[in-house]
Amino acid sequence: MELTAEIAAYRNGTGNPGRLVGEFRRAVLIAPIADGNAGAAGGLMSAVSGGIRWFYAFTDEEALARFAQARGEAAREWPYLAVLGARLVDAVVPQVDGPAGVAVNVADGGGSMLFPPVAGIVPDAWAVDIAGAEADAGVVA
Repeated sequence: MELTAEIAAYRNGTGNPGRLVGEFRRAVLIAPIADGNAGAAGGLMSAVSGGIRWFYAFTDEEALARFAQARGEAAREWPYLAVLGARLVDAVVPQVDGPAGVAVNVADGGGSMLFPPVAGIVPDAWAVDIAGAEADAGVVA
């Protein structure tokens, strides 16, 4: 099953969390560049909510287009990287100062899903639900 189908099943109450995370890790996702310039040091587009940095990721260009439309920025070009979900949580999240997760298809309402900084999704050293991880991830209590 593909990631969007697993998200739908999970939100429907028939999904399996392990399958959902597995599909997320295997999925090639579209991660928009923060300032619209792939060569800049800005990195991947993200937002902070509830003390967590959420990296935006999309399952396809159409989902990214809906996000751009919702932001009122559909007319501009949206450069992005194609990256595995596993690469986002295993390589990008550890580079962040503080807890970070991935927000998939955020403009799709019932088709969106958050992958928070918890054990089983991000590396244990950056999982906020493991004792001592807050210090390793740079979280100040």
